[in-house]
Amino acid sequence: MEKKLVHLVDDDPAIRRSVSFVLKTSGFDVRSYESGVIFLKEVRHAAPGCILLDIRMPEKDGLEVQRDLNAMGISMPVVMLTGHGDVTAAVQAMKEGAVDFLEKPSDKDDLLRAINTAFVRLERSEDVAGAESEAQVRIAALTPREREVLEGLAQGLPNKTIAYDLGISPRTVEVHRANVMTKLRVHTFPDALRIAFAAGLGKSGVS
Repeated sequence: MEKKLVHLVDDDPAIRRSVSFVLKTSGFDVRSYESGVIFLKEVRHAAPGCILLDIRMPEKDGLEVQRDLNAMGISMPVVMLTGHGDVTAAVQAMKEGAVDFLEKPSDKDDLLRAINTAFVRLERSEDVAGAESEAQVRIAALTPREREVLEGLAQGLPNKTIAYDLGISPRTVEVHRANVMTKLRVHTFPDALRIAFAAGLGKSGVS
């Protein structure tokens, strides 16, 4: 059986080594690239797979590489890696179509879950209309305040800013955020963002 291919794009050789080791020992084939520029030069001739893309790189950062891939019509699913907990950048990556984002150093289980999600997307064309309809149904379960909090999160705003804008405490924002996750039936923030974007939230945020 042919191994699934992961294109790993990261300028840190230590990350390339460690992530490659985890993926290879988990049954994946890995092709590493030391910069987004190099990857973009080779991607048209690359075998289909999942792209694991660092968000902070010299020359071109991960978001720029992702936009270039979209402009080139490259539809391979992208999982973003960030070492900075940069919520705004992560939200933008999701808006641009990233499947997931992971903070470095990422837990092995989280890494494999994200990669497997990416391959599910690669193997089936997404029913966009169905996803949008389901997202609207889930969003409808939220209270107006919970929806406002989710809108702020979908715009990439930190909890403190959302709290200030809504006239509530950051702690209350955290409570609403937890309730949103429960009502949307998701376990990770990227999954909540996916539903929010499918339902049309976050459009007035980061462009």
